[in-house]
Amino acid sequence: MNQIIDIDISKQRLRLKQGERTLMDAPVSTGVKGAGEVMDSERTPRGWHVVCEKIGAGAPMNTVFIGRRPTGELYSPKLRQRHPERDWILTRILWLSGIEAGKNYQGNVDSRERYIYIHGCPPDVGVGRAGSRGCIRMRNEQIIELFNQVKVGTRVYIHE
Repeated sequence: MNQIIDIDISKQRLRLKQGERTLMDAPVSTGVKGAGEVMDSERTPRGWHVVCEKIGAGAPMNTVFIGRRPTGELYSPKLRQRHPERDWILTRILWLSGIEAGKNYQGNVDSRERYIYIHGCPPDVGVGRAGSRGCIRMRNEQIIELFNQVKVGTRVYIHE
């Protein structure tokens, strides 16, 4: 039976489901500006997506990614002080591609072209409340757990 990642923006929760079974239930942080699909809006896109790439397999926890590539750094408060402007993408990345033409796929609403990810975040960044620039942030331990359970092609439903 196929798995589905269900992300509820209004509850700031991610559930990994297989049929009626919930395999994982975790707090997340979605876009601080709310839901929305338009390029450069910093809003979390709604609708059906798929995991189009999994990035970071085997990387140490707190690995820092820029442009989907590890920088060779591990996140620390001291590193944050040196780079206060960074949007911290840590540990693992599940890159999402929209599959609904005109809603979250193609044109100025394309989730993949917007670089929408499910990714890890620093331990001092809150989850359970909106705060990201459009991506879905998770605790590092939980993104590793999710990453290890899903495959490229897993469907993701994001809703309010």
